[in-house]
Amino acid sequence: MEYATALLSDPAAWLALATLIAMEVVLGIDNLVFISIMTNKLPEAQRSKGRKIGISLALILRLALLGTVAWIVQLTEPVVEIFSKAFSWKDIILLAGGLFLIWKATKEMHHNVDPDPEGDMFEGKTGAQAVQVTFSAAIVQILLLDLVFSVDSIITAVGMTTHIPIMVIAVIVAVAVMLVAADPLAAFINRHPTVVMLALGFLLMIGMTLIAEGFGAHVPKGYVYSAMIFSAVIEGLNMMVRRKRKFTGTGATPA
Repeated sequence: MEYATALLSDPAAWLALATLIAMEVVLGIDNLVFISIMTNKLPEAQRSKGRKIGISLALILRLALLGTVAWIVQLTEPVVEIFSKAFSWKDIILLAGGLFLIWKATKEMHHNVDPDPEGDMFEGKTGAQAVQVTFSAAIVQILLLDLVFSVDSIITAVGMTTHIPIMVIAVIVAVAVMLVAADPLAAFINRHPTVVMLALGFLLMIGMTLIAEGFGAHVPKGYVYSAMIFSAVIEGLNMMVRRKRKFTGTGATPA
């Protein structure tokens, strides 16, 4: 009780909480974009359920990792050396996550450019079986990326404060924001095909960032998110121009 009272009366603790919440929300954007893209591939009736499960798994993983803070800190210790370069478990997880994101984003880009209407993946299966496999595959892939983003998120939190309650509150608030934003973001991406390609481009960039971090090259998050915001603003302007042309008939081909 005294510990809680001391935290509540400490301005530095409130500042750390506000800063950490902002950081966790920003770090959650990557996770949310991936969840939105993956669940948009599900049948419409299962998309919202998939997003809720994916975000719930992110919360469970983050809280579970907070319960093992001492172990999480050890993830930054070198465990293997390759060509005179030492790698920690955190580096290995980031490298694996980055490679997976690049593979997944490239595969989804190919599917959007050259879709396979025959559905080879589910050849010989009934519609119900295909839906079940798709849903399971989506959740497994979301879980894998949740793990990568959760490790990064918790290590960031540990670096900013030593107070577990502050970390827990920040994680819960950030995941709550993800939960509120998930459906609108996924619906927006689904309505605009060009935004899908932009989001996949973001995943490619995030994947490369994770690989760079895994090799020890720190990439300031501000640069990454500034590029994402700039691209999003340009795409927003393109959408406004297309909407204006649609309503005014400008650029329409004569009959």
